[in-house]
Amino acid sequence: MLTPIEIQGLQVLTILVCSPLLSGVIAHIEARLQGRRGPRILQPYYDLAKFLRKETLIPKDASWVFVAGPIVAFSCYLIVPFLIPVLTNYPLPLGYMGDILGGGFILALAGFSVSLAAAESGGPYAQLGSSRAMTFGALIEPSILFVIFTVALVTSTDLPYFEAATARASLSQAIRPAHLLAALAFFLVVLNDTGRIPVETHSSTLEFGMIDEARTLEHSGPLLALLRWGSAMNQMLLYVILLNVFVAPWGLAGTRQAGAVLLAIPVFVGKAVGLGVLFALVDNSFSKLRLFKITEFMAAAFVIAILAVLVLYLGGG
Repeated sequence: MLTPIEIQGLQVLTILVCSPLLSGVIAHIEARLQGRRGPRILQPYYDLAKFLRKETLIPKDASWVFVAGPIVAFSCYLIVPFLIPVLTNYPLPLGYMGDILGGGFILALAGFSVSLAAAESGGPYAQLGSSRAMTFGALIEPSILFVIFTVALVTSTDLPYFEAATARASLSQAIRPAHLLAALAFFLVVLNDTGRIPVETHSSTLEFGMIDEARTLEHSGPLLALLRWGSAMNQMLLYVILLNVFVAPWGLAGTRQAGAVLLAIPVFVGKAVGLGVLFALVDNSFSKLRLFKITEFMAAAFVIAILAVLVLYLGGG
C-alpha cells in the first residue's frame, strides 16, 4: 500500500522519466511515415546526457535571467503533475491545491520564463522565436478559458479529477455534445502548442517556422538540457490533460495498492504513444500553413470552445 505522498512523487517521476521516451517514439514513428530511418527511440536520453556533460556558455550582455529562465520553467513542469490525474482516478492531497486554470497559469509561467530567457540572450533568432511564442500564446488562452468554463459548468468545479470522473460515469456523459466540443477544442490547442500544425514541423530550423526551436538557439550545456527536457515534459503534461481528463480517463489506478498504481504507468504511456501517433499522422497528412494563418487555426479552436459553452448553457449539451 502506497501513501498519497508516494503516489504523488511517482506521478512526478513518471512525467520526468517517460517524457523523453514519448518524444523519441513519436520522432521515430514520424520519420517512418516520411520514409526515413529516423533516430533511435532512446535518442532523447542520449542527447540529454550529452548536453549535461557540456559547458554552459552565456552571452556577454546577458543577465541572470538567461540562466534562471530554464530553471524556473523546468520547476514549473515538475509542479503540474501534482495537480492532474496522471496515475490515479481519485484526487491526491495536493491535487486540491490547484485546478485546471491554476495548472494553465503554471504552464504559462514556464513558457514566459523560456521566452524571457531567449529575449535576454540578445540573439536575433531567439528574440524572433520569443516574440512569436508570446504573440501566438495569447491566441491560445481564450480557447483554454472557454474549455475551462465548459468543465466548470459540467462538474460545478474546474478540478480535473472531477471532470474525468464525470466522463467515466456513463457513456452518455462521455459523448455529450458539450464534452466532445470541449475535447475537440483542447485537441486543437495541443496540436498547436506541441508544434505539429499549422506551420513547418516541430523540429524545423527554417526561419519561417521557428517558434519553440528558436527560443533555445542561444542556450547550451545543462541549460539546453533543461529546455529540451522541459519541452518533452510540457508535451506529456498536455497529453495527460487531454487523455486522462477529456478523452480516455480509463486505466487509472482506483486504489493505493502498489500493483495498481505501477500498472497505470505503462497503460498511460501506451495511451500517450497512441495519441502521439495520431498527432504524427495529422502532422504528415496536411500541408503546412503560412505563419500568420495560425490566427485562423486558433480562431477555429476558439469558436468550437464557445460552442461547447453555448450548447451546455442552452440545455442541449
